Amino acid sequence: MKEIISTQNAPAAIGPYSQGVKAGNLLFVSGQIPLDPATGEVVEANIQTQTTRSLNNLKAILEQAGGSLASVVKTTVFLKSMDDFAEMNAVYQSFFQTECPARSAVQVGKLPKDVLVEIEAIAAL
Repeated sequence: MKEIISTQNAPAAIGPYSQGVKAGNLLFVSGQIPLDPATGEVVEANIQTQTTRSLNNLKAILEQAGGSLASVVKTTVFLKSMDDFAEMNAVYQSFFQTECPARSAVQVGKLPKDVLVEIEAIAAL
């Protein structure tokens, strides 16, 4: 059985998907882009700010489900440009300092709202 996870501390879904779905002890968090949950607007257009906002959105959904960043077992980072990898990685490392989750990072053609980064996660609760 699945449970839909939703919080006002992360942006509302901008399409037909849930912020998160819990199935058993696993939580699947939809890709989080750098939208301010209060305004629904994209934050400042630099990779550091956008990565920080995306990870804070992810964290809010994890917390709503009873988890934390320490619960994350896998992330996927989608980048508009691999040229931003090092700067994204520095911010990412400030959120995941020890026992880091498995991760993939890929460059994509375009992201929703033309943002620079999107991050999805799977967590074990």
